[in-house]
Amino acid sequence: MDQTRRLFLGSAALGASVVATGAKALEHDHGNPGDGGFGRQSVSLPPGARVAYHDPKDVGAMPDFRFSLDGNSPKVTSGGWAKEATVHQFPISKGIAGVHMFLEPGASRELHWHAIAAEWAYVIDGRCQTVVLDPSGASEINNYEPGDLWYFPKGHGHSIQTIGDKPCHFILSFDNGAFSEHGTFSITDWIDVTPKDMLALEFGLSPEALDAFPKGEAYIQAGPVIPVSDALDAPWPKESTHKFRLLKDPRAVREFEGGTFRLATVDEWPIQRTMSGGVMTIRPGQMRKLHWNVNANEWHYYLKGKGQVALFGSGGRGKVAEFKPGDVAYIPMGFGHAIKNTGDEDLEIVQTWDNGKFEEIDLDTWIKASPRYLLSNNFTGVPGETITKLKRA
Repeated sequence: MDQTRRLFLGSAALGASVVATGAKALEHDHGNPGDGGFGRQSVSLPPGARVAYHDPKDVGAMPDFRFSLDGNSPKVTSGGWAKEATVHQFPISKGIAGVHMFLEPGASRELHWHAIAAEWAYVIDGRCQTVVLDPSGASEINNYEPGDLWYFPKGHGHSIQTIGDKPCHFILSFDNGAFSEHGTFSITDWIDVTPKDMLALEFGLSPEALDAFPKGEAYIQAGPVIPVSDALDAPWPKESTHKFRLLKDPRAVREFEGGTFRLATVDEWPIQRTMSGGVMTIRPGQMRKLHWNVNANEWHYYLKGKGQVALFGSGGRGKVAEFKPGDVAYIPMGFGHAIKNTGDEDLEIVQTWDNGKFEEIDLDTWIKASPRYLLSNNFTGVPGETITKLKRA
């Protein structure tokens, strides 16, 4: 299987070079118009090309699927910063956008909501607290540690605040590539642009009292440190809580050859209806073998190590890209791919999908399920002993 994987990666790289240079394996594989007959009067044609010709006009160029999120310019305010990767900076990323946010001790990401996307988060380091309000008027307060997740459905109001005396930072993923963290509906922005007489009527304040409010959007606001012991924690006493303990919940564990995978789907975490997500760790020299996603786009944020992704895009298209910490990858639904650890330490990747149900198919599962005669026909010229090894791998 290792040899097969190397062959795939090599052929993917070759496919990328073919697309880039415009080289052609064949001139064409077409007959004359009308050859083969019509309707029930269809007939055999003389044998044609042994392999198909892919016209670049039919399939288009293979898109770039790597972007340096942490190499992007941060938005910096008094309490921290945020960097984003949306479809505007990363054109292939149509289904999912991502953000890396850093909050100083005591800082808060003010009350806000998103009109076009749900929010999924993975806490990298530090501690924080979220307050979320749903349309029923119910609210939930949760405290988070490294390895915890949160999920806020589209439109639900929420805020984030660091607790404890060290910074907190986390990865955010949104189920709409056009979503921008820098264009959310924020409470200070709203109050700043609303007429004072309306605000006075809303809050029972004098118009003069409103002069003390921020002039513009505070976004991430500095503030006094909140000791962990003083931080409220009021989770919902029901299954649809906004919090999931990814690194501590045994339901999340999914082992695979070459590493480990912790994943939360709607099955383990019912409120997370539009997204799935987790963390994959691949050991040095190992890989997440060839597979494709049936029902969702896939997004990566590289936390640690060095990796290589080989992407197959149909129509003779393949591309290989190298990844390091701070990079993101985007795999469109249905595109075949494999991920290899090319470094000497564990490769850690935060991964999300824009569907609550996680569904994928491994190439080797297909090969094992297929009759030997089908594989021999597909791989014409491949020796029988090689076919046997494919089915046993």
